[in-house]
Amino acid sequence: MNRLIKTCYPFLLLLILFCSISLPTMATSMEATETEEKVVYLTFDDGPTPKITDQILDQLKKNNVKATFFIVGKEIKGRETILKRIYDEGHGIGLHTYSHNFKIIYKSPENFIAEMDKTKSTINEVLGTNLDIKVIRFPGGSAGRLNKNFYNKLCESGYLIYDWNVDLQDGIKGNLSPQCFLENSKKCMDKSTRRIILAHCNSNNQNTCAALDQIIAYYTKEGYVFKAINHTTAPYYYRFKN
Repeated sequence: MNRLIKTCYPFLLLLILFCSISLPTMATSMEATETEEKVVYLTFDDGPTPKITDQILDQLKKNNVKATFFIVGKEIKGRETILKRIYDEGHGIGLHTYSHNFKIIYKSPENFIAEMDKTKSTINEVLGTNLDIKVIRFPGGSAGRLNKNFYNKLCESGYLIYDWNVDLQDGIKGNLSPQCFLENSKKCMDKSTRRIILAHCNSNNQNTCAALDQIIAYYTKEGYVFKAINHTTAPYYYRFKN
């Protein structure tokens, strides 16, 4: 038995070394590693939208909280002042494609990237800036859509993916009560101390606005720090098959 252990020991060491080298090549996934700091990222998809986005911004300003808005390019026209307000008040800006049309954006990685590029250009044109926005989110999330080839092309373009591990479910159930959204905000898909909350700012998200005060109060009481996502924030995407 001792001879068998001595014989196998070098191979076990090699296996452990291989695993320790290979696993970190995957960026933050659903099995995100806990950090010492408790951080929560409030994120809002699909804007800018009249009234609702402004109401969300009012709530954030009142609570002195920074969030991240994933912008849909086609929604900008006629709502330029809302986009400018997001930027001027120090919130994070991410890209959420231009058309939000699944048949178009998921036809190929090239289509997807072109839509992100177009949205970035539109944002910079409106703001009069030259922001190198790297933060992106897949409409509907990356699960079942992202693969190695797609991921590599996004990396070549410099884009960073941010899915979520907390879902208010206000995208598909916008009429749920503010209390339901509060309870949903407490449900995390993993054990990470980093919470990325998916919320929306569509025309039917009035109750999302109504829930914000309570959501912010809950996470503040739990010792979380609110931050906006930027290019220094570790990417977070769901595991994918090659």
